[in-house]
Amino acid sequence: MLSIRPWILTGCLAALATPTYAQPLEITPPTNSSLVGSPAPLPSLPRLVALALTYDSGLQSQRLDSQSVAQEVPMAEAGLRPRLDANAAYRYTDADNVYTDNPDDYPDEVYDDRVAGKTRDTRWELRMTQPLFSLERWRRIGKAQAQLDAATLQVAVAERDLAIKVVETYLDAYQASRKLGLLIAQRESLVLQQRQAQRAYDLGIGDRINLLESQSRLDQAIADQTSAENDLANASSDLERLTGTPLVFDPVLIDTPENLAILPESMPLESWLALTGDNVQVQLAAERQRVARIDTDVRRASRYPELNLVVGYSDADSNDALRTSSDLTASMEMNLSLYQGGYTTASIRQGQLTALAGTASMENESRLAKQEVRKRLRSMQGDLRQIEALQRSVESGSLFLQAAIRGESLGLRDLVDVLDARSSLYDLRIRFVETLCLYLKDRTYLDAAVGQLDTSTLTDVASILARIEQSGTPATVVPASG
Repeated sequence: MLSIRPWILTGCLAALATPTYAQPLEITPPTNSSLVGSPAPLPSLPRLVALALTYDSGLQSQRLDSQSVAQEVPMAEAGLRPRLDANAAYRYTDADNVYTDNPDDYPDEVYDDRVAGKTRDTRWELRMTQPLFSLERWRRIGKAQAQLDAATLQVAVAERDLAIKVVETYLDAYQASRKLGLLIAQRESLVLQQRQAQRAYDLGIGDRINLLESQSRLDQAIADQTSAENDLANASSDLERLTGTPLVFDPVLIDTPENLAILPESMPLESWLALTGDNVQVQLAAERQRVARIDTDVRRASRYPELNLVVGYSDADSNDALRTSSDLTASMEMNLSLYQGGYTTASIRQGQLTALAGTASMENESRLAKQEVRKRLRSMQGDLRQIEALQRSVESGSLFLQAAIRGESLGLRDLVDVLDARSSLYDLRIRFVETLCLYLKDRTYLDAAVGQLDTSTLTDVASILARIEQSGTPATVVPASG
């Protein structure tokens, strides 16, 4: 019996002292103050989208391009209004003609300058041209108006894409911040679990496999936390670039609500597909096809004659008295292009091919929009099923954690089992947050595909996130006991 006492003393010292090789990584568990303190409230998603619509330089460029295209309308209308031209000229002439060759036939003083052959003329003229009939110019007005409509839709597409980008980046930042909060708490639990496994191994009551497994899970949690920190920094930086406002997403340890109750879409697929006509990308393709069709009509109109009323006044002053005059003229002028080497035929054919390409592009955009609707609806249905399954899994995991805590208090389980159950529960919560953000992204893309991405969509996304935040709980660290 006396020989056993040294071994007992040695075991007690091993339990009280932690050797330097028990923790190969210098890990300082984060304090709970960052999680227990009141986190900054979530930024308003509708406000961020509104800021982006006024701040983004790419969208501003699109709007300026649209305003530039809008000037095509008054430019085309000017082609049907009167045109007034002024012309002034000074001309010196050294001529060799019948007067200079036969000076004796023109002895009168009136012909002195003309016989000399050298004249100096000053002339100015006003000329007003009023188109009376020009089919080509009339059709150019319709083309300009169609181009303006297409430019307006192009801005709408840019606004939609920017709103989607803001929502997607916002959800990435939210997901990374909440995942980071859960990973911090999970790492604290895994640190304790690794220490407990190391202690059990040092006491000889645990095996090396459990020690290596706990160390591996801890290393993986550290890697995941680093990745989440990078994702959060990148998403916050992207949001600041899009909105021009620095934003803060604090890591928060959240719990999953007992019943999120997100109702599935009730409309049948056919009804959703019928709404794709409101997709701004489809509307833009249709408007571009209309522009190409009108442009073809403009090219055809070049074969028709143009009729203009021309009124002019000119005043010429010369050292040759016979060349001095003041003239007022009025004329009807008709212009008709008869042959340009095949240019008109090739131009019309080019316009027809462009119109056919526009038709194919419009059909392609319509098919893409319908496919987007089908894909997002399927994804949303799968997301909702995953959310329901994860809610049940989280509930079961919570019950298992409570049972492990109770079993540990009764001596039926050890602290490693409790920490392992808690770590698994954190994994389930992380998957729940990821799946919820994926569902919200799919929902955003679905509304965009049918042209219904507006403030109500953003409000719905924010309200769902708010319901998750209401279930947030402070971090809890289980103290190590030996």
